[in-house]
Amino acid sequence: MLNPLVLILIILAVALLGLTAYFLLGYSRNAGDEEENPLSTTAEILKKVRKIEIKTKGLSKHIFSGEYHSAFKGRGMSFSEVRSYQYGDDVRNIDWNVTARTGDPYIKIFEEERELTVMLLIDMSRSSFFGTHNQLKNEILTEICAVLAFSAINNNDKVGVIFFSDRIEKFIPPKKGKTHILRIIRELLDFKPEGSGTDIGKTLEYFNNVIKKRSICFLLSDFLSKGYESPLRIAARRHDIVGIHLVDPREIELPNVGLIRAKDAEKGNIRWIDTGVKKNRDHYNEWYQQHQEYFKASFLKTGAGAVTIRTDESYVNALLKFFQKRASH
Repeated sequence: MLNPLVLILIILAVALLGLTAYFLLGYSRNAGDEEENPLSTTAEILKKVRKIEIKTKGLSKHIFSGEYHSAFKGRGMSFSEVRSYQYGDDVRNIDWNVTARTGDPYIKIFEEERELTVMLLIDMSRSSFFGTHNQLKNEILTEICAVLAFSAINNNDKVGVIFFSDRIEKFIPPKKGKTHILRIIRELLDFKPEGSGTDIGKTLEYFNNVIKKRSICFLLSDFLSKGYESPLRIAARRHDIVGIHLVDPREIELPNVGLIRAKDAEKGNIRWIDTGVKKNRDHYNEWYQQHQEYFKASFLKTGAGAVTIRTDESYVNALLKFFQKRASH
C-alpha cells in the first residue's frame, strides 16, 4: 500500500497539472453542454441581451455610424428635391421643367441611395467557445455582430444572419428594425449548434445560393478551416465580402509547460501532449500558421476585405482602423 504522504503528493501533482493546462491554454466550453454553458432562465438571457444592446448600440451610434457609412457606399444616387440655383452650381443639374414653370432657375438635388443588405455569416463551431482572457471568442463575436447590426440599421440597411459550423445551422432572412436586431443578439447568446466542426466553403456556397441581391457580407470566424477559396472567389464577384478573423493569443503558439491533457474542441478527441518536446510544439505552430496564411492568401487573391481582431485587444480600435482605411480608398 502506498504511503499516505506519497498518495497526497500524487493527487496534488495531478491537480496542479490540470490547473496549469487550464490557465495557460485557456478553457473551452461545449455549446451543447448545459452544465458548462448555463443560460438558466429567459430572464437571464434578456438581461444579457439588454447589457449587450446598451454597450454596442452606443458604440454604433457615436463611433461607427459615420465610419460605416463612409466605408460602405450605397447603390447610387437618387433624386431628392429641387432648390433655387446658386452661383457655382453645376448647370447640368438644372431642372428645366421647374425653371420654365416658375421663371427662376432651379437645380436638382441628389442623395445617395443608402439602403443595403448586410449579411452576418457567424461561425458557431466549438472552437469559438474558447478564451484565455476576459471573454470567450464567441462572446466577443456576439458584441462585434451587435455593433455591425446596429450600425447597419442606423443607416436604414437590412440585416440577415447565417449561423454555421460544419453545416448550416440557421438562416435568418434580412430585415430592418431594432426588434429584429435584438432577436439576432438573443439567438447568438442562446444558440446551441448541432455541428462541432467548421466548413466555411459550404457556408459560402449556401450564401451564394440564398442571397441573390448584392450585399455586404461579414464572415466572422477563427478560420481554422481550409478549402473555401473557390466559393469565396464566387461570392466576392457578386458581394462585398469582409472576413473578420478572431484570434486568441494562446492559440498562436503552444507553450512549453510539460505534459498536458488537451481536448480538440471540434472533434472531441482527448490526448496527452508533451509540450516539453520541441517537435510537438513546432508541429502545432506549423499547423496554426498554415491556416492563417491560407486565410490571408485567399482573401487577398479574391479582393475581399479582411481584418484580424485579437481577444486581448480592443475590437473597437481594429474595426475603426479597418473602416477608416477602406473609406480612404
